[in-house]
Amino acid sequence: MAEKRVAAVKIEDEDAGAGYPLGAFCIPAHYADYLETVLIPHGIIRDRTEKLARDIVEDIGDGPIVALCVLKGGHQFFHDLLDCIQTIGRTSTKTIMQIRVDFVRLKSYVVIE
Repeated sequence: MAEKRVAAVKIEDEDAGAGYPLGAFCIPAHYADYLETVLIPHGIIRDRTEKLARDIVEDIGDGPIVALCVLKGGHQFFHDLLDCIQTIGRTSTKTIMQIRVDFVRLKSYVVIE
């Protein structure tokens, strides 16, 4: 049997303790042998993403937003964040929020001597 691993980095959450049991989640079968607990449930991630979106909308107000996504791993969070911003914008303002989206792909910095 393969070595078991933790699903994510631990965040401070008094309710979670050492993580949440796998039985509380729908875990794909191909991951079941590799996980012991889930440390950050999807609901907590969505809640914090929505909080960040609310903070952005509050700070920007009715002004245009320029959103830049760093590719190679950030696109799903970026998409979820923009969805939350658009939803909050539609329900909290009478004007249509202008959001300009762009993507950038970066390479690691290498020191050349």
